[in-house]
Amino acid sequence: MQNLCFKPANILLPEKEDHKKWSVVACDQYTSQPKYWESVENEVADANSTLRLVFPEIYLNDNDEERIKNINANMEKYLSEGVFKEYKDALIYLERTTGENKTRCGILGVVDLDSYEYKSGTDAKIRATEGTVIERIPPRVKIRENAPLELPHIMLLYNDAEDKVMKAVDKGEKVYDFDLMKNGGHLSGWLVADNSAVLKALEILDGENDMLFAVGDGNHSLATAKTCWENIKSSGEYREDHPARYALVEIVNIHDSALFFEPIHRIVTKVDTEKLVKAFYDTYEIGEEGQKVTFVVKGEKKDLYIKNPDNELAVGTVQSFLDKYLRENEGEIDYIHGEDVVLELSMEENSLGILLPAIDKSEFFAGIEKDGSLPRKTFSMGEAFEKRYYFEARKIK
Repeated sequence: MQNLCFKPANILLPEKEDHKKWSVVACDQYTSQPKYWESVENEVADANSTLRLVFPEIYLNDNDEERIKNINANMEKYLSEGVFKEYKDALIYLERTTGENKTRCGILGVVDLDSYEYKSGTDAKIRATEGTVIERIPPRVKIRENAPLELPHIMLLYNDAEDKVMKAVDKGEKVYDFDLMKNGGHLSGWLVADNSAVLKALEILDGENDMLFAVGDGNHSLATAKTCWENIKSSGEYREDHPARYALVEIVNIHDSALFFEPIHRIVTKVDTEKLVKAFYDTYEIGEEGQKVTFVVKGEKKDLYIKNPDNELAVGTVQSFLDKYLRENEGEIDYIHGEDVVLELSMEENSLGILLPAIDKSEFFAGIEKDGSLPRKTFSMGEAFEKRYYFEARKIK
């Protein structure tokens, strides 16, 4: 098991905090809904919370150096004040039940960043599933490079049709069990009593596959961790057992019955909607069958069937069109979880929504191994409220 890219970690858990206020949703959610983050701020109030330890991406364009300083200061403060209890050499088995009564199972541990690659054409054991936008990494590096802690919203998928890994889990001490805020459902976690059984099951799976893990959520966060580690490797700080060599992640079986792939839709704002629609019709032949996409203006939906797509997936066709169009015309794009949000945002002036179909997860791993990364923001594992909430932490310095 020495070469396995997944291993136990020294995991930090809040010992006495109000867990509901402590745990907030992944920072890359609700990026077009400031009212959501304002309501989280109001709910947390003065309590210790992961809200003080992460950078919600809705604020990322502010280039807020002061916010980053405060995040690092809060991490140091929580460490010095004994907010955390450390569980050495631990794996945590967790169950996440959402408001729709679906229970997703996962295991928390660390992955070796030397076994991960986000660039295309790789044979790495851990691979990106979607195109990584290189320009998105530097601002995230600024957040991580001086941080003493990491908090994960990264979820990695593995392909285990017989569910051997989860069947190897022997639950030990229950270490958390609480309701999440903002319709997030319920989160429970147990220490794994026998790490070796889980690692052995993963080792067998590893031997049967060229790729062990595919990134499900947190692609740019993992790419940021990789970049920071590569920077350390080229500096005087390098040592083989440096904690920043690893990243804390949750691994999930792609065959988990509660795991659903939801499409990530597009909203284009500050745009001449009539001009954009005309350009789309000028680019593609639209008929009665083909790749289906749905344009939404002022809440009104119109289905379009593309007869001559330039990508195997509708999301790829749409993304390549939007990338080219927005290089040459005014407009801004955002990536939206949930059709209802697209409908709401499309009501604004100079806004156009594009609804996209979901991909079939049964073809997921084979597609990644054959074609490499999918177009960025191709899929989401569930709706925004089902995303991973921050709870656990780990020292990276």
